[in-house]
Amino acid sequence: MLKKLSAIVKDRLYRFEQYTVDVIYGRRSGRLAAVYGAFLHLNSLLYNGIVQVRVWLYRKRILHDQPLGCLVVVVGNLTVGGTGKTPVVEKFARSLAERGRRVAILSRGYKSKSEPLWHQWWRRISHGGEPPPPKVVSDGKNVLLDSENAGDEPYMLARNLPGVLVIVDKNRVKSGSYAIRKYGVDTLILDDGYQYLPLKGRLNLLLIDKTNPFGNERLLPRGILREPIKHMKRASYVFLTKSDGQPDGELEDLIRHYNRNAEIIECAHRPSYLQQVNGTDRMELDSLKGRRVGAFSGIATPDSFESFLRELGASVLFTKRFLDHHRFTEKEIEDIFRQASAASLDFLVTTEKDAVRISPDLHPPIPLYYLRLEIEIIDGINDFEEAVSRICFPELARKTAFGRA
Repeated sequence: MLKKLSAIVKDRLYRFEQYTVDVIYGRRSGRLAAVYGAFLHLNSLLYNGIVQVRVWLYRKRILHDQPLGCLVVVVGNLTVGGTGKTPVVEKFARSLAERGRRVAILSRGYKSKSEPLWHQWWRRISHGGEPPPPKVVSDGKNVLLDSENAGDEPYMLARNLPGVLVIVDKNRVKSGSYAIRKYGVDTLILDDGYQYLPLKGRLNLLLIDKTNPFGNERLLPRGILREPIKHMKRASYVFLTKSDGQPDGELEDLIRHYNRNAEIIECAHRPSYLQQVNGTDRMELDSLKGRRVGAFSGIATPDSFESFLRELGASVLFTKRFLDHHRFTEKEIEDIFRQASAASLDFLVTTEKDAVRISPDLHPPIPLYYLRLEIEIIDGINDFEEAVSRICFPELARKTAFGRA
């Protein structure tokens, strides 16, 4: 009885979360949506005040950042999700590691599994209240945690970046100090760290989704902004993601209005190949041409993922969307395969981020692949290389900048 009641409550909460997202993105109409939208707007005004005061306190040094004696690079957004941040973090970390830096990526591990409460109590008793150490997802040699315990993005980064440490903790000062002390790293990358002010970055890389830069330009919870647009002035480099290569003068003018000095780098997410989930088979992209496929995902912007499949020639006959970071239940996976079988699909495709949330024990009744995406710099490659050089070869970067001046 309790199990059934818990399932009902969980389902209602999930539906409410979906409804809220629909209101934020303007996908709901009617009186109820208008009233709920007004309620969210009032809360966004309160949230805006809190954000502004917090930034002011750090700017006036009333609240202090905590230097760790190590180079810090911040990668983040002004908005909630959807900018394609993880591939950019991966590309930047790989570029630094290839040039000899000892790199650790620090993540908060969004929606990762928390330590059981009784473990926390026992630690407090047995260790005199000492906080738990950060979670080491990868020590640079081995991946030590799965996606459930690490979080989707940290696990993906750990799997794709041999030689780079990946550490999870909400307190990035603590995890950064741990990485320096225990592993001797010399470069910290704060994944999704633009709002993490206790650890100041030498370089701030701000990502903006060119297809939907700021949503409805309102702050949470009425919009998707985490902080006001004007705060892009903290950025050292602005990455315009999901770019089609076409100029957008209005967006660039807005960026320059608030930040005259940041270099603007345009990049695109390019499909690379199809990788079998829980298997070793890899297919080239032309395998999608003329094939009957289904797509399911739990990401912030599923439209772009589904568009990739159609652009590559697939006939997408079935789609299923979940909320961002949704952890699939056994029943949901069974329902997806049942509908896929009924539609006589050739295979199913999901995203890499979703694939890490699928049980390794799953044996799909029809082929299941994920679409591997990689970042391509389409404008500003010299600025990207300069950003890497500023970290790896600071003396050379300074001479280059002086020569250009």
